[in-house]
Amino acid sequence: MTVCAVEPPSTSGVVRVPEAGCVITADGSYAARLAPAGDCWFAERWTLDGPEPYAVPLPGNQPEEPGTGVQPMGDGRVLVHRPSAERHLFSLLYPTGPGTGELPLGAVECPEPGARLVLLPPAPGGARAYALVSGPRSSSVWLVAGGAFGPERLAEVPGRCSGGVWLDGTGRLLALDRELGGRTKTVVLDLERAVVSPLLQIADDSDDRLLLADPDSGLLLISSDAPSPGQERLGWGVLGSTLPVRFPECLRLPDCVVTPFAIQPGQVLMPENCAVGLRVDGAFGTWVGTWRPAERRVRHLPAPEGWLAGAGVWTPEGVLRLPYATRTTPCGVSHLSAARGDAGAAEPGRTGETAEVGRTGGAEEVGSTGAAEEVGSTAGMAEPGSTARAVEPGLAGASVAARTAAPPGGRPPAPMETRVPVTSAARPTVPPAARAAGPAPARPVPLQQAPLGRLVTN
Repeated sequence: MTVCAVEPPSTSGVVRVPEAGCVITADGSYAARLAPAGDCWFAERWTLDGPEPYAVPLPGNQPEEPGTGVQPMGDGRVLVHRPSAERHLFSLLYPTGPGTGELPLGAVECPEPGARLVLLPPAPGGARAYALVSGPRSSSVWLVAGGAFGPERLAEVPGRCSGGVWLDGTGRLLALDRELGGRTKTVVLDLERAVVSPLLQIADDSDDRLLLADPDSGLLLISSDAPSPGQERLGWGVLGSTLPVRFPECLRLPDCVVTPFAIQPGQVLMPENCAVGLRVDGAFGTWVGTWRPAERRVRHLPAPEGWLAGAGVWTPEGVLRLPYATRTTPCGVSHLSAARGDAGAAEPGRTGETAEVGRTGGAEEVGSTGAAEEVGSTAGMAEPGSTARAVEPGLAGASVAARTAAPPGGRPPAPMETRVPVTSAARPTVPPAARAAGPAPARPVPLQQAPLGRLVTN
């Protein structure tokens, strides 16, 4: 079976789940991580946009705890999140000659039992940083760096939220996975107006999460159990499309945890051609997968030695940059190229040939042809503050698929599968109005009617 990485609940106030080895800014210029120094830890900033990557150690006045969070800012400073009992302290670190400067920003209190705080992914622009506080009944988004007066609470969302994906290039629209009424659905928070709108609802009784989004092309990576009740599967859609979500067979890797971590930017109007980086964890260890929606297979590549697992960024030209650290190379970046094959010209809804993906020093591929499942959905993002209209179906774009059944090194044969059509009677219905509060509930609208819909054309 395939397992999608989903954040488990925590009641300790600090999330103790496997995270990426480092955090990279939205534009790929800087990275930050906790680096070991004997039995101690300290923050370290990596500069990635120069001719050669280099690291700058930022040791503070005292060693950091293993649970300390770090995040690079767009100006090269590093945000540090230090949890302490019910308080969460934030500071900015920066190099000052031979030493490290520190600018305290303030603290966020989380006295409610069961509340937890996590840093949200780096926001576009790099001038601000945000945190998500999740409680048993409601969640709140905080501006923790970049404001005028220290940490500031921006909005509160009913329900317990997790995840966090930026949908635009300005840092205004934030997608959150909200657990409410026993089900998890993705909603959009407009930080400027503090308004929440529905985004992703594939079926009434499914758990649907948004894992990644690319503002340039509108490509969305989705986790849902709609096509296989009780089993999370990876799917993809296109922001602005009315086609159903696709769940390619090639993304179902037996007994592996598959985590998408990067999407190729700059592919305006071409979501099917966006390359996606996958972290694959299985019995053989951890390796890298690359895949495009317009291709019928996943390319499996060995991870570079010392890879800061789960961290990486695509260039617009289709080069996947993976940071790594070894004893001999404490700051390095490995490059994997994803050349586009005939699949790049495939028509929407049709499979195409796979493209070659190579890594310097050689790489192996695993894959065979297969079919994609198509699941009708209701999905959308209402205009902030407006009443939405119900529609059917929702997300997605052209489908393709390929089935991969083993980690790198083997090429197990797989039978050719035919595409299974989905009739309108089989499509999930729109959630009943009784599930929403108020006499005039807001229901999903087509994504092409959402604020970002005009950015993509299907």
